[in-house]
Amino acid sequence: MFAVIKLGGKQYTVQKGEYLTVDRLAETEGSTFSPTVLLAGDGEKTIGDPSTVAVTAHVDEHLLGPKIRVFTYKPKQSSKKMRGHRSRLTKITIQDIAVSKGKK
Repeated sequence: MFAVIKLGGKQYTVQKGEYLTVDRLAETEGSTFSPTVLLAGDGEKTIGDPSTVAVTAHVDEHLLGPKIRVFTYKPKQSSKKMRGHRSRLTKITIQDIAVSKGKK
């Protein structure tokens, strides 16, 4: 069983028990939440209505990504700049992908 979810303007393909590192979420550590499901399927077959699928995710921790250093240099002008950046990330675990029966 797989699902395509939307988090922070990006799409991720997930399965049960999978770990993801995504952009920082407004959820607290240790909480669970349900992201928006765009598509779900089982093997080669897809489920027609994604509103019948519920994905449960658990926030493991908030962390910082690796330091990225950017060095700008302009020759013959004595211009040098060193800048850095660390992305704020959240590590989540996909706990469950559940399918409920839709209306007939």
